[in-house]
Amino acid sequence: MKLTIERAALLKALGHVQNVVERRNTIPILSNVLLSAGRDGLALSATDLDMEITDETPARVETHGQITAPAHTLYEIVRKLPEGADVALSFTGEDPRLQVQAGRYKVNLPVLPAGDFPIMSSDGLSGPIPVDTAQMMRLIDKTRFAISTEETRYYLTGIYLHTVVEDGRPVLRAVATDGHRLALADMAAPEGSAGAPGVIVPRKTIQEARRLLEDAGKTIDLRISAQKVRFEFGGAVLTSKVIDGSFPDYTRVIPRENHRVMTVDNTLFAAAVDRVATISSEKSRSVKLAAERGKVVLTVRNMETGQAMEELEIDYDGEPFEIGFNARYLMDVTAQIAGESAEFRFADRAASATMLDPVLVLDPTDAGVQYVLMPLRA
Repeated sequence: MKLTIERAALLKALGHVQNVVERRNTIPILSNVLLSAGRDGLALSATDLDMEITDETPARVETHGQITAPAHTLYEIVRKLPEGADVALSFTGEDPRLQVQAGRYKVNLPVLPAGDFPIMSSDGLSGPIPVDTAQMMRLIDKTRFAISTEETRYYLTGIYLHTVVEDGRPVLRAVATDGHRLALADMAAPEGSAGAPGVIVPRKTIQEARRLLEDAGKTIDLRISAQKVRFEFGGAVLTSKVIDGSFPDYTRVIPRENHRVMTVDNTLFAAAVDRVATISSEKSRSVKLAAERGKVVLTVRNMETGQAMEELEIDYDGEPFEIGFNARYLMDVTAQIAGESAEFRFADRAASATMLDPVLVLDPTDAGVQYVLMPLRA
């Protein structure tokens, strides 16, 4: 294998694939990136056995071939090379190392055989489903904060991506929940998505897909099977196993009869929550909301650090009530609101005297998102 490639092109491709590689690996080949030089340029692949990313980039190939080299080391080498440099990669087989050269700089890296590199099968994947890049970014951004970090409930450690019919029209929906809050985002169902199985896309896959979306064109192709999901970003392709489990019936926890509406200035409300939560206990981070006509008082009491409170003007004309929330969860939700105001919908007092029923939070500027928060005892 022998080729020359621009430093910027190689760095971009390595940046796309090397994040998949775990820093500590008990299987040596998984620490490496597969380099494949062919007629169309250089292809790079990395995998952790659950997810695989490949990328292709133009290169001046003199000799075709394949070899694997340490992913993170190669990335750091190329990153530190001067801008505009041409990078020569060479592996002859006579020297059991990959030679990397740029100008007067030369380094030799240990290699492992390309034949040992595991390739993820694409069997069973659907045909390409074209998805608007901006809308896919929106689905991820509006929901990923609610992904559970508890590995014991593994079926909650990803985003549930599926197609449903809402108000008579098909939508592609993303849902995430950790049992304390739930985030839901819809987009118009793309052509070809009807009938595709619902899949739980793992957190790490979501993170990598979101990163790759930054460099994607206006649309990407999505392919889905019951076992795998594939995102095709043009030159880059991410293939991942999905979580083998059943996502809970989230529709049962979305309130439908919450008629008590409180509308707040989202920026002012989030800042006030952040200020009063400064003295809260790290364990509970509980903040109490006491709402009455035209105003809400936010209060945090901590036996060790004291008490903080702040009053805000709001749009509310119902009966007074009190409710408690985890401050961090409140701020996570308000961070997703795109408009100037956020709408909180509470259960009627007659139905919930203790105000412990789920609370629905809506963005008046985006009808395709819904958030559910479980209260704490005020």
